[in-house]
Amino acid sequence: MMRVFGLILTICLSLGLPAGAQDARLKSLESSDMGRGWEAVGRLNLGTRGFCTGALIAPDQVLTAGHCLFDKETGARIDPTTIEFLAGWRNGRAVAYRRVKRAVAHPDYVYSGGDLEARVPFDVALLHLDQPIRLPSVRPYDTAPEPRRGAQVGVVSYARDRAEAPSLQEVCEVLARRSDMLMLSCDVDFGSSGAPIFSLEGGVARVVSVVSAKAEMDGRKVALGTALEAPLAVLRAALLREEGPLRASGASVLRGGAAGAGTAGGGGAKFLRPGG
Repeated sequence: MMRVFGLILTICLSLGLPAGAQDARLKSLESSDMGRGWEAVGRLNLGTRGFCTGALIAPDQVLTAGHCLFDKETGARIDPTTIEFLAGWRNGRAVAYRRVKRAVAHPDYVYSGGDLEARVPFDVALLHLDQPIRLPSVRPYDTAPEPRRGAQVGVVSYARDRAEAPSLQEVCEVLARRSDMLMLSCDVDFGSSGAPIFSLEGGVARVVSVVSAKAEMDGRKVALGTALEAPLAVLRAALLREEGPLRASGASVLRGGAAGAGTAGGGGAKFLRPGG
């Protein structure tokens, strides 16, 4: 335990937050009509180890949390080729299925040990798919600068009790911010790790953070997310070093300022959690 933003921090794949007075309730996107526009959010199956949530930010790039790339039991990196991105997964079907070719976690992210507070700002990863997704219904999201304190944001995520269809919380709030981390009132649970936090200004969804951890403030559960500008630039540079020049894939670029695993299948599988 330690204090961040003056609150108690507990690293975990996701969190259950009682909605604040101004927060919208979770809405299941279980039908294709309800999920229209959110198909670029998908479930990340981590082999047999569980699942996280990810979002397409280029036709062949998925943004998620860094701790999703590590095995909770051993602390070892998961073989990226065992990870599958299921775009728009709902009710047993996905709009597109892709394997991951390579995965890059932020070089400053420490999965276990060290300072818990120091992990969250770097808890972000970029996945390179084996083939780009170029479907009219699956449009990658742009990213946007870190929102101000008090701003309204939204989140689309899978979770332990909603693993077969994503849920949307259209309105939650940025409770506090600093240059490398956000504290949010968004309602997430196991499986929501890596879920995109969206700015919805002008009716356009842009990714501003990803779900990293849970915390408590005065007995209230809150979400912690990473700021994206600097970490995403580092991840893209690392991906370039690994593979050479990327194809012209329409990758979004930040403008201006500062982006839980559940069971992948049936019973008995353990939830992945970061160490600590």
